[in-house]
Amino acid sequence: MEILKDLYDAILNGDAKKARAATEGALAAGTAPMDLIQGSMVPAMDEVGRLFEAEEYFVPELLLSGRAMKSAMELIKPLLSASGQRMRFRVVIGTVKGDLHDIGKNIVASMLEGGGFEVIDLGTDVSPESFVAAVKDRDPQVVCMSALLTVTMPAMKLTIDALHTAGVRPQVKVLIGGAPVTMQYAKEIGADGYSENASSAVGLVKTLLAGAA
Repeated sequence: MEILKDLYDAILNGDAKKARAATEGALAAGTAPMDLIQGSMVPAMDEVGRLFEAEEYFVPELLLSGRAMKSAMELIKPLLSASGQRMRFRVVIGTVKGDLHDIGKNIVASMLEGGGFEVIDLGTDVSPESFVAAVKDRDPQVVCMSALLTVTMPAMKLTIDALHTAGVRPQVKVLIGGAPVTMQYAKEIGADGYSENASSAVGLVKTLLAGAA
């Protein structure tokens, strides 16, 4: 379908203006919002991830494609809300307490949203209490934490401890990432997984949720 291809190409090429125009045209033509997500946006972001893994795309391309995808989602989200539809899975994401870096977190959030997940972005400098509150209020299946500074990494463990204390740790999968973070650290603090880049983060979330209701 040409309409779906136009949106797919716009996201793949990182053209936010064309992505928005393609979305407007598709909606005006009667295409269902969820069809745009599943038929164009998810496949496009999957391809972006593949190109990144193949080292044909780099961080700037990820940012541009993520921006293009968001421009389309801005039109689609209100329609989904109005119709009572929602994504099957929700992810809470944020940069941990004391850390104001958000580029990596933003890329992961965009890739997850483009992968068909509802993303609740808590921003930066997010306290353990704020993560706990988001889990209680929004009922996500996954919590993703990012840290770019070694000195802020302990906040990841504090957040996991807070989830345990609040009694909500069993209901979510916890993923961590960021430049200083390692798989060994993820194991040490009791996280469910670690990802070194945005593309693999999406794949890891899908793997962890495979078979979930």
